[in-house]
Amino acid sequence: MTGELDLDKLYAARLHAVNARPYLATALYALHLVESPRVPTMGVDKYWRCYVSPAYVDRKPVEELASVLVHEVSHLLREHHARGDRYAREHELTGPAERLRMNIAADAEINDDAFGHGLVHLTDAVLPATLGLPTGLLMEDYLGQFRLGRHTEAMAWLDCGSGADGSDRPWELGPDGADGLSEQERDAVRFRVAQGIVGRPGNAPQQWRRWADQALHPPQPWRVLLGAALRGAVSAPGVGQDYSYRRPARRSVSVPGVVLPSLRRTPPKVSVVIDTSGSVSDLELGSALLEVAAVVAAVGGRELVSVFCCDAAVGLVHPLCRAEGMALMGGGGTDLRVGFARALRTSPRPDVVVVLTDGQTPWPAVQPACRTIVGLFRRVGDWDESNPDYVPDRPPAWARVVDIG
Repeated sequence: MTGELDLDKLYAARLHAVNARPYLATALYALHLVESPRVPTMGVDKYWRCYVSPAYVDRKPVEELASVLVHEVSHLLREHHARGDRYAREHELTGPAERLRMNIAADAEINDDAFGHGLVHLTDAVLPATLGLPTGLLMEDYLGQFRLGRHTEAMAWLDCGSGADGSDRPWELGPDGADGLSEQERDAVRFRVAQGIVGRPGNAPQQWRRWADQALHPPQPWRVLLGAALRGAVSAPGVGQDYSYRRPARRSVSVPGVVLPSLRRTPPKVSVVIDTSGSVSDLELGSALLEVAAVVAAVGGRELVSVFCCDAAVGLVHPLCRAEGMALMGGGGTDLRVGFARALRTSPRPDVVVVLTDGQTPWPAVQPACRTIVGLFRRVGDWDESNPDYVPDRPPAWARVVDIG
């Protein structure tokens, strides 16, 4: 006769896991534990239910159960169910053998840096070395580099549930079952975990930092976004408009003896401030030059754009915006406030200021009297070891920010 699930032991294991991996606490407590004698060990579904075998809990110590809980919740955070389904569709894979291969590959992605630092190593855990493959790869990478065979016969028992490969199990409750998380709730859990890793990374492994950065900043067509932001700024009401007496207003006829100016639209003027401080790489500066050329093309002429090279002081000013052969001088500290001040002093004053920077700079305390677009070179894991509470400042709220890279 199967005994009841020892919840006290399982809760103790979860507390141990939280102490060892505090950045995963939100995810571990969001996981709903479901007793299921039919599951071989532990398994998860995409609704954040963790199905637990009572017999498995009875025979495992608390320390090992903590490692398994971290392992299972890692499948959900990294969305292996969706990635497994997508890979299966793209490569036309069907059948339980291929799903087992996906589970093995997903385990290899997780386990290469999952243990240690408070979590015991699981003797039966699948590691990249078990497959003869390098560490640090993703599930999809591993799937392309191994097949089932004699070297994987000992892994036939492996079953982490549909949360690991996307294939539903008979014991799972499905979308209509109790205590599952909605899609919005699942996204909220991932977002909070990612915020914790990026804000206070501590001892989070590089794999988790990479995951957190992608969760907070999913890949986007940043060139399209930057172009759209620029087009929106230069076509906004009031941009490139001024009164002119060259052609009197038609209303002048109603005011005899008075010449009224007419409102004329002129091509907008753009100033580009490029961060050339030591924290910006040559590759990023090259990318900045390409974006300068894109700005020129969007505006419609070289004479409308000025480029300011700025670190802690303003260097060369290029009135013509031809990216090829343009020298960017700098390499010192960063204070783009001087770049803003210099750009706003030009005559005629710019309608739009575009700033290309890594963001490690003081910003003007007062919003400039023109629209501002910030092209932000992304940084992974910026933090100060001497100050664990340090979080890099984002650009001010009055700037339109587009993450580059």
